Amino acid sequence: MQISLTKVSDVKKLSVRVILVGQQKSGKQNKLKMDDVSKETTELIEAAAKAGEFEGKANECQLYRNANLEGATHLLFVGLGDTKAIDEETLRSAAGTTFKALTSVKAASSAVSLDQITGFAKSGAQAFVEGLQLSDYSMDEYKTAKDKKQKTMKLSLLYSKAPNATLKKQITSAETIAECVNFSKRLGDLPGNKMTPEILANEVVNAAKGTKLKVTVWDKARIKKERFGGLMGVNLGSANDPRFIIMKYTGNPSTKKHVAFVGKGLTFDAGGISIKPSAGMDEMRYDMCGGANVIGTLLAVAKLGLKVNVVGYVPSTENMLGGLATKPGDILTFRNGKTAEVLNTDAEGRLILADGLSYASEQKPAAIVDAATLTGAMVVALGNTYTGFFTTDEKVRGKVEEAGKESGENVWAMPIHKDHHSDMKGQFADLSNISSFRGAGSSTAAAFLSNFVGEGIPYVHFDIAGTAWNCGNRLSYVPPKGATGCMIRTFVELAKKL
Repeated sequence: MQISLTKVSDVKKLSVRVILVGQQKSGKQNKLKMDDVSKETTELIEAAAKAGEFEGKANECQLYRNANLEGATHLLFVGLGDTKAIDEETLRSAAGTTFKALTSVKAASSAVSLDQITGFAKSGAQAFVEGLQLSDYSMDEYKTAKDKKQKTMKLSLLYSKAPNATLKKQITSAETIAECVNFSKRLGDLPGNKMTPEILANEVVNAAKGTKLKVTVWDKARIKKERFGGLMGVNLGSANDPRFIIMKYTGNPSTKKHVAFVGKGLTFDAGGISIKPSAGMDEMRYDMCGGANVIGTLLAVAKLGLKVNVVGYVPSTENMLGGLATKPGDILTFRNGKTAEVLNTDAEGRLILADGLSYASEQKPAAIVDAATLTGAMVVALGNTYTGFFTTDEKVRGKVEEAGKESGENVWAMPIHKDHHSDMKGQFADLSNISSFRGAGSSTAAAFLSNFVGEGIPYVHFDIAGTAWNCGNRLSYVPPKGATGCMIRTFVELAKKL
């Protein structure tokens, strides 16, 4: 979608004019609220409300073809719900609804009032543009029947007074963030044969061109030399060599202080010797979404030019069933010297993250953040509505919750107790990669990972297993199926705070 700022007086005949409609409580009745529309338009929507055709509920929409009002052939009304509850996420969601409706109409040109958007929320313009651009994504590059003649949809943000610098910055930021999120979604959506560790590394190198993001890629020989026993152990069953991707962005050269982001980059997870059930195994292409979203975060921070220092680390491999594959009961030695019994080869994400966290800790960061599609237990606990996060640092917890609120992404603090650490002790090694107790799988996994974070370093672990893909039933601006790019918006905010 091509989005532009357009003066109201410069608008020519549009295909569709978008009108955002909120609800205002008036006694027992709901009164619909619209700004800057004509008497004829107001009468049209009020008649629809009386007929029960449109109530202004959140994400509700009503299209009037050939209305020939507001300088457009068609009118599209999009509901926002209770005006007292409207926030940036409401507008982001409304934008997703708008995009779908405009696509169904095949609108060549459309417009929405910028004054109306900003009137509902302080950062409304950024949220609405994010929603539009995040919606404008599909993984169809391997479909041979694509419509090659499909034109780019054009949408104008109409203004009566010239937008100030802050407003323009919001729109630019929205487009940049959405671009990086959509890039990460593509990485996740590509199947295992089109997204190996080597391909992933090459994608990062190419994406970083033209930015201040410095990318270094370790091959198998370097990974072995650096004593990444977890990453090497998981890779043993695969014909595709592992990679360790390092992305460094220096936005504030006056200090060495930096934040480290570590992402799980399992480009395909068959479960290893502890093989997964065949049903739904194709979705294990998404086991790399933690890594993909760390990549998206670093790209966004670099393209936004934030005055912060951030380093991203992505250990990447497949988890397959070759003749040399790690066997249940095998013991691996990690970068920091600790050992672990591998009692279940399908609990492999924590094994490769252990090396990444150890290496990140050696660089003395101000804080470490990791992201991984780590446990099915997280899906059971929070579904696909919240992303669970774990930290024992109360200040970090507050910053995460603040960042989530600002980004519009739902986060929920989960517990790590001393019992969870005890449950991860090994019988023949320092640790076991699965718990000795059946419950609290997400907490015990987080407890395992904390063994590889340097002492005194603030640390937060995000388990995105429930929110990394297939959230279209919750969010209007993500595909019905497929990767979501979750937490990138939150991580960008978090990079400013840690």
